[in-house]
Amino acid sequence: MAEGLRERKKRRTRRHISEVATGLFVERGFDEVTIAEVAEAAEVSVNTVYNHFRSKEDLVLPPDEASSRRLADIVRERPPGETAARAVLARLREEVRRRDRAVGLAEGFGRVFEMMRGAPTLIARLEDLAEQMTAALAEVLAEETGAAPDDPLPRLVAGQIGWCHAQVFGEIGRRITAGEDPGAIAEGVLRLLDVIEELLGERVLEYAPRAAG
Repeated sequence: MAEGLRERKKRRTRRHISEVATGLFVERGFDEVTIAEVAEAAEVSVNTVYNHFRSKEDLVLPPDEASSRRLADIVRERPPGETAARAVLARLREEVRRRDRAVGLAEGFGRVFEMMRGAPTLIARLEDLAEQMTAALAEVLAEETGAAPDDPLPRLVAGQIGWCHAQVFGEIGRRITAGEDPGAIAEGVLRLLDVIEELLGERVLEYAPRAAG
């Protein structure tokens, strides 16, 4: 029980620091705020900030939320019979319908996204994250299908799925920055997902169904 309480306190502290930091970054710009200023505003020490976040970029993109394993985990968790692409499309639709924080459809995220676009190191982190997600997914697909090391198919399919994921986030970012209502954005993104699914075609959509058992 004591360990559970400590973990809960750590999560609350992490969330508090991250929210305070994001508010400062939105108000003044990511590059204009120091870790010391974040610590002061959050009423913690600089060491406490670094105990919870290895870098300034992690304050905006915490590894436990912006995970390089996101696509791989979605695919690994899919039920028997479901393919990799369909699992990711289903998860994206689910997150969009409930306006999940994971896809940036929360109220006020437009200003956060605009702040992120103005910070070169955050843009670089997002680009690197996308590459890592695709690479991790390719490894899972190769493992599950028993593909030979020189078989390009797992990598190519992972690239297509990663492209779908990026299109959704790009569309949400563009529209929420323009000030559109999250509900209207969600409807538009669901239509976009239908178009994306049509474009993928059967070769990608039916690749790597999960085996039963």
